[in-house]
Amino acid sequence: MSIKIKQLKRQAQKLNQRVKLAYTQARKRKKWKLNTLQFSLELESNCLKLAKEIEKRQYNIKPSLAFICFQPIKREIFAGDFRDRVVHHYVFTKLYHHYDKLLINDCYSCRLNKGTGYGIKRANSYLRSVSSNFKKPAYVLKLDISGYFMSINRDVLYQINKDLIKKIFKNNEYEKSTLLYLLKKIIFNDPTLNCKIKGKHQDWYKLPKNKSLFFAKNNCGLPIGNLTSQLFGNIYLNGLDHYIKEKLKCRYYGRYVDDMFFMHEDKEFLKDLIPKISKYLQDNLSLELHPQKIYLQEINKGLPFLGAIIKPHRIYPGKRIIKSFREKISLVVERKLTNPSFFNSYLGQLKKYNSYNLRKKIMTEAKTVLALEILKYEVNDNYSKIEPKKTLFSHDRATGNE
Repeated sequence: MSIKIKQLKRQAQKLNQRVKLAYTQARKRKKWKLNTLQFSLELESNCLKLAKEIEKRQYNIKPSLAFICFQPIKREIFAGDFRDRVVHHYVFTKLYHHYDKLLINDCYSCRLNKGTGYGIKRANSYLRSVSSNFKKPAYVLKLDISGYFMSINRDVLYQINKDLIKKIFKNNEYEKSTLLYLLKKIIFNDPTLNCKIKGKHQDWYKLPKNKSLFFAKNNCGLPIGNLTSQLFGNIYLNGLDHYIKEKLKCRYYGRYVDDMFFMHEDKEFLKDLIPKISKYLQDNLSLELHPQKIYLQEINKGLPFLGAIIKPHRIYPGKRIIKSFREKISLVVERKLTNPSFFNSYLGQLKKYNSYNLRKKIMTEAKTVLALEILKYEVNDNYSKIEPKKTLFSHDRATGNE
């Protein structure tokens, strides 16, 4: 047997092993779903078949499930078939750590040891630094990209990934060609052409057109719901991040997906950033700033960022989490929700902020008191947790005494 044939066999075995690993990652928190169970019933043969399809360049993406998610905000989701999610995890695992090294520290979304909590802490720290511990006047600018995921140009995205993969895997032709093949399949797949609608068509009513793939421009848009879309969302704006930090010399800058903040002691400096960033987005990424989401204020007015309002010396929860909490409480009163676990989930989130008075207000409202009575729970003294009501006679299971 020639050396080349042996190498090909080893590569095929490695591919099969990596597909199995991707399967274990894809099934987390989804073990009970029907297509996960169907794939798992004949795990060995399904993994082998998928690996062979990839190796022989015969892999095809199956129809997605399209639906509207209403919480925390209304958005369109395309959920891929389980075998396609296995491929997404395979690609993500191969690229994440390489791509993560290229990102600036202040890119917070979908990264290990980052996330919303880290982003809020960094923004708060920057607020303190730019104002010399709130002793000097300073300003904050907030920008947003119009319909970000639906406006991503697939040709541009593929070229960015292609250039990076050629550098990262320059000494491994097999890995490079396999990843480029899968990336082309994933990026240029249009899920709207072959999807199943879950729910009612009326669910899409009042969803802005720039938030739906069904109305995206030709050759544009990524499905929210794919793991790879999170990775691509970060790397697509990586060039912008470095341009802002290195060329525009903006020290106090952070980004979560397309939600960006900038801080500076000079208001005019921040004003000058807007046309420069707008031009970069249009010239390089075919994107536009959202004209109605440009926020420029003194730091005392606060920075709304990642569901929080960040102000000097304090951080408040945003309106969205409060509204959502009250809606859940209303569902209990209407007898449409019986699981009390959401109370501690929301109270735990609110406790991270300066919110004692707010928690007290919500938990002492008549509707909340009624909801707790229905659930037979009570809130603790600092309004941070609910517990089952203690009855006058509690049964001791260990001794059998009352």
